[in-house]
Order: sequence, then structure tokens, then C-alpha cells
Amino acid sequence: MYITITPQKLTATFSQSVSDFVNYLEKENQDLEVDDMEHFFNQYEDEISKDQVIKEIDENTSKLKKVEPKYYSITVNPSKYELSRLQNSSEDLKTYTKALMEDYVKSFNRELNGKPINIDDIKYFAKIEHQRTFKGTDHQIKENQPYATKILELKQDVRKVQRGELDGNLSKMKSEIAKLEKEAPHQQNGKRIVQGMNKAGNQSHIHIIVSRKDASNSISLSPGSKYKASEVMMNGKLVKRGFDRDAFFLKAEKTFDTTFQYKRNYAESYQSKKDYIKNPKFYFSTLLGLPKSEKAFAFKILAKSGVHIPTIPTNKVQLALKVLNRLKRGVDIAIKSGSIGI
Repeated sequence: MYITITPQKLTATFSQSVSDFVNYLEKENQDLEVDDMEHFFNQYEDEISKDQVIKEIDENTSKLKKVEPKYYSITVNPSKYELSRLQNSSEDLKTYTKALMEDYVKSFNRELNGKPINIDDIKYFAKIEHQRTFKGTDHQIKENQPYATKILELKQDVRKVQRGELDGNLSKMKSEIAKLEKEAPHQQNGKRIVQGMNKAGNQSHIHIIVSRKDASNSISLSPGSKYKASEVMMNGKLVKRGFDRDAFFLKAEKTFDTTFQYKRNYAESYQSKKDYIKNPKFYFSTLLGLPKSEKAFAFKILAKSGVHIPTIPTNKVQLALKVLNRLKRGVDIAIKSGSIGI
């Protein structure tokens, strides 16, 4: 499970309105029949129009300054192992989204009219998507890049030869291009993986737009708050503040596991990422201490995430620092590229 919480982009090139983002999320509906489209939904309604989403988010911005985000984007990317537990990606992920947003409101250390924030106090709209593309941060793109660079250089030379600007053997150059295309380490359906290519398999994921202001448009609810859980005096009144991301991520994972009876491996757990960041040696020691079948699956997960797995000693005491550092570099890259963890 990989979850991100991102504030609205407010640079000069981005609109103050949510319209551009909403229109972007409609991209998969192009050329589809109405019955095949994925619509926006919230806790109580399905098939919400994009116009309604734009109107409700844009109008729910009372007293917010231009430099303050008007909404946050939450993206939930289940792994292929998690997706394999679903019977119907669209309907199951809608069910999960509604449970997830219950976890979201419980992670606020805020009160409204003397009561903890609840699901009716927020304004959000969500949408399920079924396609994902390879990005420049993916390890497949990075590891294919040397081949991509050589192929581009050769193609440029081919055009120069065709224009008479360079002497060369076109047949030989084209053969070299074909050879490089096949030699690239990461292929999909017989083609070199390139940036922007759709990823194969079940790629279902969730996009959630949640208003910065509560549903009554009176108080600000920021999941980007630097405060985890605290109290502060405002206008002579003690006010609770903060959003506990750590608690939210833990709840989100537990809710998925409970909802779909998913047995989570240590290597794909939020706890393992926390262990890795705080104490890498403990993280790898824990991996090596897993039961045989769980350990094999853990390293399979890491390998699929782009981590190069060297030969691992069977005795934990024999775990050489050099091997640990090689693994650490691989996990660092996988986490940064969004391949592991929440």
C-alpha cells in the first residue's frame, strides 16, 4: 500500500480552482460508454458529476488566502498482492475508501462544536482509476535509461544520414537500435518499458479530493499540519489542533487487512518502513528472522520493488555490513520511488 497526501499546487502555473485536477481525473472516461465510466463518489452518493465536484470544492474556501491550499489530494495505491484479494476492484475500493475516510477524520485532533470531527464534518470526493503509467522515478525507467539514451542517439544519427548530413550504414545502425531495444533489462509485452507506458496487470487505485475547510465552511482541517496532536490558546480559548499521519497510515493499513482478510507480510507493512527509517540493522535482522516462507515472500516483494537482492547469509550473525549496505541502497531507492510502504 502506498498512500500520499498532497496539498493543492499553488504556483503561478496552477489555477486556484480544483477544475484542472478534476478534468485530469476524467481522462480514463474519454471514449467510454456511460455504463463503463468511473464516476466521482463520496460517503453517501455515487455518480457525482465533475461539475458538482468543482462547484462544491471551489465554493468551500471561506477566509482562505491565495497562498493556502483549498484542497488536499489523497492517492491510495494498493499493491498487486493487495489487489489480488479484491473480488471487484471498483466496488471493493469504493467500500474501502469510505472506511478509509472514517480513519482520516479520526486522525484529526480537532473538535467542532465540542465534539470530535466525524465523517459528516468533511467534504470529499473520490474516484477509482484502473490505469497507471511508468514514471521517471520508477526503477524500470532508471535502469532502462542507458539503453534509451543510446537508442535516441542512434535514431538522431539515422535521421542525419537520411538527410545527407552524416555518413553511415543505415542498415547497421537500425540493427543496433533493434538489438538495444531487446537488451534493455525491463520489458513489457515484448517492448522496452518507457516513461508514459501503461503498466500491465491490475493497476486500480484511488484518488480523493478533500476540502481544506470543513463541510460547514467554517474551520480549516489540514492533514498537512506540522502538529501531530497539541492544544493552543486562540482568542482566549484552548483549541485542539493537529493531524496524526502516523496514526492514519496505520489505521488505513489495518482497515484494508480487516476488510479483505489480507495477511500482510512484514516487508509490505507500514511498521517495516518505520523500522527501516529508525534502525536499518533491526529492519534487516527482522527480515532474516521471519519464518522461511514469509522471508522468501518478503524478499520477493523487495525484488519486485526494484531492490537488488544479494546472496543473504542464513546466519543473522554472518550478515556482512557490505551486504546490508547494498540492500539498504536498494530499499532507499524503492521507498523514494514510491514502491514500498505508505
